[in-house]
Amino acid sequence: MREILTEVDRWLGEGKAVALASVISTWGSAPRAPGSKMAVSGSGEMVGSVSAGCVEATVVEEALDVLRSGRPKRLHYGVSDETAWEVGLACGGQIDLFVEPLAPMLAPLGAGRLSPYHLLREAAEAEMPAVRAVVIDGPPQAAGAFLVATAQTEAVGTLPAPLGDLVRPDVVAMLASGQPDMRTYREGGREYAVFFDVQQPPTRLVIVGGVHIAVELTRLAKRMGYEVAIVDPRKAFATRERFPEADRLVHEWPDAGLQTLGLTSGTAVAVLSHDPKLDDPALLVALPSPAFYVGALGSRRTQDLRRRRLHEAGLSEFEIDRLHGPIGLDLGGREPAEVALSILAEIVAVRAGRSGGRA
Repeated sequence: MREILTEVDRWLGEGKAVALASVISTWGSAPRAPGSKMAVSGSGEMVGSVSAGCVEATVVEEALDVLRSGRPKRLHYGVSDETAWEVGLACGGQIDLFVEPLAPMLAPLGAGRLSPYHLLREAAEAEMPAVRAVVIDGPPQAAGAFLVATAQTEAVGTLPAPLGDLVRPDVVAMLASGQPDMRTYREGGREYAVFFDVQQPPTRLVIVGGVHIAVELTRLAKRMGYEVAIVDPRKAFATRERFPEADRLVHEWPDAGLQTLGLTSGTAVAVLSHDPKLDDPALLVALPSPAFYVGALGSRRTQDLRRRRLHEAGLSEFEIDRLHGPIGLDLGGREPAEVALSILAEIVAVRAGRSGGRA
């Protein structure tokens, strides 16, 4: 959602109608994950992506039709469909999309309240999780009805009370899980399919140690959309000249710097200084934290000595076993850019719950 907000706000400011297309499910090698978004203006402009280019042109036409009719629609593209071959989705993947007008989300739901769209927008800017549960299948009059909730607001929306009462507890659960999902409900003798569109804060990479590998890792991570912070008390290492693309430079001792930044479940930590005076304080904070990835540079012997020190400092075996060390996948590279690639590849694999082996 964050990546399309600037353009959507511009279109709304120009008085243009907007349609929103969301990936709701995928099979096989579909290129975009559930929750990926594309917005289309009433004049045919587009921002975002639902298939990395395969079906976008067709989706624009469908979105314009949705804006003309005011009715949302569910779309399916797969290799067995003639349309899929025409639009280029012939790689074995299939995707389901839900296309809807944005207008119902622009009206405030009560006096003094923000509109659902602005609730989601505010959550994205504050880097807070949010969930929108939207009916994608069911009685025609229910299609597009929704509930929106953030970490700081209760669920509000247009779902009628009986169905809303069934969905609301699952909205709260999705805020905690952070994963999009689709669920089916029965109410009043009718069946409803509901997509839980989870809006997560951006993935953050915190690098401890402003070394040469960190320079290359920052460049790669920014290309991948990560927010990057460099923590190093040595001001000559963590400079804006060396790290022009970094979002933050933190000139504090690593344990204090990590606490200043705050480590969440959306944070990866790469400890690269190769100096125990800097590495160990960082790991003593990072390993017990919710960070989804913690890795440290060093040989296997260095890792053995490091693990012993961490154990003596009071970390549990479970916490120490979270450490990825030697850091990175075994790609065989030796140059700083190659090592940086192996580190980021491992972070991506861990985030996706994969081993990083051959596909």
